[in-house]
Amino acid sequence: MKKSLLALAALTAFAGVASAQSSVTLFGVVDLNARSVKSGTTSIKTLSQDGIASSRIGLRGVEDLGGGLRAGFWLEGAIQPDTGCGTSAVPTPAAGAFNCGGQSWQRRSTLSLMGGFGELRLGRDYTPTFWNHTVFDPFGTNGLGSQTNLMAQPGGSTNPLGSGATTLVRANNTIGYFLPAMGGLYGQVMVAAGEGIFGNKYTGGRLGYAGGPVNVAVAVGKTELTSSNDLSAVNLGASFKMGNFTLFGQYHKYEVDTPANTDQTNLMVGGTLAMGAGTLRLSYGKASADVTAREGTQVAVGYVHDLSKRTALYGTFSRIANDTGARYAVASLPAFGGTEAKPKSTGYEFGVRHTF
Repeated sequence: MKKSLLALAALTAFAGVASAQSSVTLFGVVDLNARSVKSGTTSIKTLSQDGIASSRIGLRGVEDLGGGLRAGFWLEGAIQPDTGCGTSAVPTPAAGAFNCGGQSWQRRSTLSLMGGFGELRLGRDYTPTFWNHTVFDPFGTNGLGSQTNLMAQPGGSTNPLGSGATTLVRANNTIGYFLPAMGGLYGQVMVAAGEGIFGNKYTGGRLGYAGGPVNVAVAVGKTELTSSNDLSAVNLGASFKMGNFTLFGQYHKYEVDTPANTDQTNLMVGGTLAMGAGTLRLSYGKASADVTAREGTQVAVGYVHDLSKRTALYGTFSRIANDTGARYAVASLPAFGGTEAKPKSTGYEFGVRHTF
């Protein structure tokens, strides 16, 4: 009996060591809101999602390989909690049922080796040039206040952001390297294989410094649109913390080789103010271009109230004023209606977000 107890204790201890060397975590976000949007003369009220965070579900794990070397994976997919679907595809009725399609890992699917040298990461991931958009946005590129509302609009080849690139946010088939901790200095480089498909091949990098109240980063990237035409991006983002207030700023420039004179510049300034359990968020953004039909300005204000570390209530109001011919909108629905020369897009939403 005593030997059996000793054997059981040894096995238990061994299992504890094994579990300490590797771990797998289930995580996610569910974010839903009641939303009202009017673009031009068309308006719509919806139960929508992703007001302050992208709804998602994921698995991540790390294994200690010894000698300071670790292996890790990250699988993360979008979910649609308003319909129960597992992907961002529009659900369609099928044989009297609601057909959503299966879950995919289109947000991130990577495999990494990590150590004192930094991190080598393979798979689908954010591009370096998108990071500044989301890190230095008071609204985190989510919801009606996201400054990415001014990134793209229908415009075909006359709009650099509508030129066929699939790498504005993420890229497939990537090899990336991230610097190790270096006293506040951080950075990454990424190469994405086109694999014979124009719009997929990408090269880019990002370098920044975060120390004390300051965080600043610059990024550059290039996407191969055709054998003789590229989309180039350069952006700069910064934040500065002053007590309970954090100031944010961004600059972005996009251009294609052909056609000429179709550059687009985006500017944003904003801030967040912590007020007890709540946070006030403000931003002003502008998109301007050589082609004046792409000019627009956005003003957004929002408030987030934390009920706990994982659950929050929020409200956001946003308004975009377009110059003649422009059609920037605070949300994808509804499509612009009417023939107004300088149409506006306005929206508000109230919601709840829970993380796990």
